[in-house]
Amino acid sequence: MTASARTARARRTGWAIAGLGVAAALTVQAAPPAAAGPVPYGKGPAAEESPRGSSASALTGTPGSPAVPTGTPGSPASVLAGASGTSAKALRVSLPAPTGRHPIGTVSLHLVDRSRPDSLVPSQPYRELMVSLWYPARRSGNLPLAPQMPPLAAADFDRDTAADLGIRPGEVDWAATRTHARAGAPVDRGAGGLPVVLFSPGYEAPRTLSTVLVEELAGRGYLVVTVDHTHQLDQVEFPGGRVERSKLPPVRTEQEQARLFDILMPTRVADMRFVLDRLAHLDRGRNPDAARTRLPSGLRGAPDLSRVGVFGHSMGGATAAQLVHDDRRVDAGVNLDGVLLGPVAKSGVSRPFLQVAGETTTRRTEPTWKSFWENSTGWKREVRFTGARHFSFFDLQAMFPQIAGELKDVPVAETIGTIDPARSVAAQRAHLAAFFDLHLRGRHTRLFDRPSTAYPEVKPIP
Repeated sequence: MTASARTARARRTGWAIAGLGVAAALTVQAAPPAAAGPVPYGKGPAAEESPRGSSASALTGTPGSPAVPTGTPGSPASVLAGASGTSAKALRVSLPAPTGRHPIGTVSLHLVDRSRPDSLVPSQPYRELMVSLWYPARRSGNLPLAPQMPPLAAADFDRDTAADLGIRPGEVDWAATRTHARAGAPVDRGAGGLPVVLFSPGYEAPRTLSTVLVEELAGRGYLVVTVDHTHQLDQVEFPGGRVERSKLPPVRTEQEQARLFDILMPTRVADMRFVLDRLAHLDRGRNPDAARTRLPSGLRGAPDLSRVGVFGHSMGGATAAQLVHDDRRVDAGVNLDGVLLGPVAKSGVSRPFLQVAGETTTRRTEPTWKSFWENSTGWKREVRFTGARHFSFFDLQAMFPQIAGELKDVPVAETIGTIDPARSVAAQRAHLAAFFDLHLRGRHTRLFDRPSTAYPEVKPIP
């Protein structure tokens, strides 16, 4: 596949243009010609021509396929389990090590909310989620490092999603990437009660692709909880080898788009509030996992729910803003380059909030940022990352340069911009940690008050 072919493919698929970011069609790529008609969120120019075929439900508008069980020889799931499509020559990539002083542990939990049905699967009378908890841990070198993606999700990502980034199936071994967290490691209770930070990913994005920022906060003493919004992304792997896929319906007009997001946003906010409820159970010593899977030692009672923050990328950033508005338990929030959606776009918030923009997104260019800013009455700041694109604000910022070093025709600048990748990661980590340190721990910082000599790429917006 040539460079021009990869770039063209990335540009015409919804995932690469707006699939992970609700506003990417506005903030990442140029708008399509007027003759093409309205472009809904979640689709880019000519997204209906995506080469993914009928499996690309969220990109083509085809409802997602059913959940895939495992265990039957020759079934799709058994093929995934046995061979992800990668070869011995598949590229392996790594994530930059966090800089915090604490070792990190992680555990994934299956949560079931029986108080509401799934908004995209009305026949399912409950809502189920996969979440991951990341926390400061005791040193546990005997325990394995957790993978960035669980194996079936990684295989599905390789087969059905990576091509939308200009990467063919089998070129990258997505399952091989390891985090810096020990799976199931005991919590370091010497760190005291752990301030809680929730994370919501972008539209169609998995929780796993923001590991670089999540690990940084965990290594600095936070309990970080990442949430997959089931059926709003390509794949979510559940215990027992079950993969739930996207159930997003067709979107043909702006009106259909608006109706869809009127469903998705309240669902996302309800997901986050439910996770907070289950963390309260954990704080009281109960096990919130649906199967009562054994929890890491010291996790019960570890959350300090008097100090709660939230951040998100793209639509996850809009979710963070609405959660700060709606839930008094949440003290502060961060939006990473997302257009604001829902009532909060006009009402703003009264609690601390940080808006982080790529090269083009500010309240001067995005109307929802302007209305949100003007109506927010608490501590508020905007910063712009010069040279950053919409996809700079999650793990592709660190992974794509490694991939491009081997696959010379990967569209790097179109995907993650021209900002230096290592400096971008360092600056994102510093600003996110400084914000939560300030508002959840009371640690003073001047990082948001003036241009920083340490991070000249980051411009405060008055």
